[in-house]
Amino acid sequence: MEYKWVIDYDYNEKIVEDIARELAVPAIMARILLNRQVDSFEKAYQFFRPDLENLHDPFLFEDMEKAVERLLEALQQGENILVYGDYDVDGVSSAALVYLVLSRMVGSRVSYYIPDRMTEGYGLSSKSIRDAAENGFSLIVTVDCGVTAVAEIKLAKELGMDTIVCDHHQPAEELPPAVAILDPKIPGSKYPFAELAGVGVAFKLLQGLYRKLELPAAELDDYLDLVAIGSCADIVPLVDENRILVRHGLDKINYNARFGVRALLESSGLTNKEVTAGLIVFVMAPRINAVGRLGDARRAVQLFSAPTLQQARMFARELEKENKLRRDIDEITFKEAQEILESRLNPREDKAFVLYKRDWHPGVIGIVASRIVEKYYRPTIMITVIDGVGKGSARSVSNFNIYQAIKDCSHLLSGFGGHKYAAGLTIDEGKIPEFVEAFKEAAARQLKPEDLTPCIHIDGEIGLHEFTPRFIRLLKLLGPFGPMNLRPIFMSRNLKVVGTPCVVGQNHLKLKVEQEGSVLDVIGFNMAAHLSGIEKTGMVDCVYVVEENNWNGKNSIQLRLKDIR
Repeated sequence: MEYKWVIDYDYNEKIVEDIARELAVPAIMARILLNRQVDSFEKAYQFFRPDLENLHDPFLFEDMEKAVERLLEALQQGENILVYGDYDVDGVSSAALVYLVLSRMVGSRVSYYIPDRMTEGYGLSSKSIRDAAENGFSLIVTVDCGVTAVAEIKLAKELGMDTIVCDHHQPAEELPPAVAILDPKIPGSKYPFAELAGVGVAFKLLQGLYRKLELPAAELDDYLDLVAIGSCADIVPLVDENRILVRHGLDKINYNARFGVRALLESSGLTNKEVTAGLIVFVMAPRINAVGRLGDARRAVQLFSAPTLQQARMFARELEKENKLRRDIDEITFKEAQEILESRLNPREDKAFVLYKRDWHPGVIGIVASRIVEKYYRPTIMITVIDGVGKGSARSVSNFNIYQAIKDCSHLLSGFGGHKYAAGLTIDEGKIPEFVEAFKEAAARQLKPEDLTPCIHIDGEIGLHEFTPRFIRLLKLLGPFGPMNLRPIFMSRNLKVVGTPCVVGQNHLKLKVEQEGSVLDVIGFNMAAHLSGIEKTGMVDCVYVVEENNWNGKNSIQLRLKDIR
């Protein structure tokens, strides 16, 4: 795939010099910080040292007082409380978080519910609400869901149950009749940070409860590993509160992991590695998601709440087994989707793809849609049709609001939800052809030709000699890396290839480059196609991120390619 290289800084050199001098950092580091809106000593201090003391007051949520008062009443009056989550990583980590904290207070009067992806789908269902009433629950706390469940929460109220909603999704025009709604995206919200994950909102509820009970807030730090896992897996921006919560949650994972997390690290092959946000996203999260995609997601909550390492290992083995099965189904579905795309569509001319087939597994279509976007760089909707009903997962490219495009076609849908980059929908099978055309027209209105060429946004040009030990330490302090705080991307020109470049593993490019006496290793995953060009010229321009590579107990600097010319 061809990429457009875009250097992301456009600052007056005097501003760069002033920041570099004030912070005593190299000019390239000043540019990196300016790209992250860090333009003063005070902001830099907070950025390099994200402190839990800088978290926002939970009572800035308008309904926090109501939520805490109702929760306190339930705890004190001996009511049965149901924590209602979701089957993805954010949903199960949210449910585990609230369940663990509340059950520590009142024991067995707290339970949790995770809906079945295949039979119930996302969010609250009327059946689960009726079951909750029959089982004697009087308070439902939703986590990572609920803000659009108007009918279901009305039903809960009719059946004598109150509901506290903790969610982070976009609400519909009508809000549910809950006792309290904690969602930073509701209209008129004065909460200063709108991008918390569901687990982040749940954590704020517990902060509010602890303050009202005058309990030591530091007790909640023990649960930040769950907050980090859910936040990273949900791909929320790692800025503001998310960055603070994830930084401290990663410390918990790396130095004092709970039994469930420790067992998951063992089964994932991460025991002796420093866990980063990236490893959560690409290694841990797929295993947690797998049990919800293919079976019963409650096993993930059981993993996180396991009281012994032995029990945790049992659940971790189940997750590993499910993930292997998920990968097999994923690969088959991806191949079938590619065949449809290449035979029936025009991947070079079409601005967006809608692929549908009967009996694709609904648990993997979102993953496959992401893989199609990665390969072809087009907004993609994958729809599986089961018993005449289509269930779709949508994934987008950077300059396309796929939620809005789906909303423009909502007259053809039974339901939909999501956000700018990912969404879900349901549709009657007979309406799919009409929806395909309507969605493609919506995409054509939004997308410009330049939107269909992926850009690599570069923090700055740098010489290899500038990667000093101090500079590498500063780079590490910029983490955790994720959306809106990506690992810095550098460009270096006129690098001389030394030694013999080669292909390693399945399709990976490996070489050494030299510039002014500095020699560094380079790895390019899935870039073996560049080998012949490199051998011909012996000189390259590279765009890359810098990583520390540990091999046989030795640490070294490695450049991981994003692109090469």
